[in-house]
This record gives sequence, structure tokens and C-alpha cells, in this order.
Amino acid sequence: MVRLRARHLLLLLPLALLAACAKAPEQPAFYRDLGGASAHIDAQSALNLINSYRANNGLPTLTLDPALTGVAQEQADLLAARDSVQLSLAGERKLDARLDAAGYHAASAVENVSAGYRTVAEAFSGWRELKTHNANMLKPDATRFGIATAYAPGSKYKVFWAAIFAAPAE
Repeated sequence: MVRLRARHLLLLLPLALLAACAKAPEQPAFYRDLGGASAHIDAQSALNLINSYRANNGLPTLTLDPALTGVAQEQADLLAARDSVQLSLAGERKLDARLDAAGYHAASAVENVSAGYRTVAEAFSGWRELKTHNANMLKPDATRFGIATAYAPGSKYKVFWAAIFAAPAE
């Protein structure tokens, strides 16, 4: 009986060693917690999620635009520094003014700003639930996209978001 158990253990040992070496599956980027100083949004993952949603609603996909991402990053950084999303409603902080200042000519553009979502999945779900944010994600003529987050450790919100959906001027 003891020999039989020892033989079973010897047979299971390679399996146990193999299991110990196996790498745990990586968490999808849209579930990564962005509530830390070293955390950075995976813009492509966010784009893929929004493009799937747009496709399910019969809309064309968006393309990640570095210029829009830069404008979004400036906005997210300022929102985090001021600990407020209301900033986007003020004069020179309006989206059109910021796009003009960056030399980006858009036929149309809209923006989602928010705070408190810790993952891309949370932000997407929250935006889908808000009528205006959802309409922005489903803007029919939008072809370009930029998204950014900024971390504010002293804020109750921790993570500030800016996402821009635009149709460039021809």
C-alpha cells in the first residue's frame, strides 16, 4: 500500500512542478486598476471596447489619434490637478478652444470627462449609462478617438478621465 502511494506521488510530482511553473493568465487591460501613480491607460484596449460597442450599434469603428490623445491628456491632467471635472465647461477649456489651440481642425468633436472610475471597463459602463456620454461614444460621424487618464492621489476620485470623439475637417 505504501509503495502504491509512493508511485502515485511520483506520477503526480511532474504535474505539480509543471503547474507551479505555469504563468497565471494576464488580466485583460480593460480591467487593470488605474488608481496608482505608475498606472497608465491602455488606449488600444479602450478603443477596442468602444469600437465593439459601436459595431454592435451599426456604427463604423474609430481610429486612435495621437493628437486627440494629447489634447485628452492635457485635460485629464488639469482635471486631476484641480480635482474637478467642471473645468471642461469653462471658456478656453471648452473642447473646441482646446482643439484649436492644438492645431486640430475638427468638423465635429465631443468629449467625455469623468472621475472616479478605476478601470477602462468601469468608465465604459458608466459612460454607457449616462445619456450624453453614451451619445458621444455613439457619435455617428466620429472617426477618430483620443483617451487619457490622470491620477490624483489626494483626490477622493483618484482617477480623472478625458475621451474625445471627433470627425476631422476635410
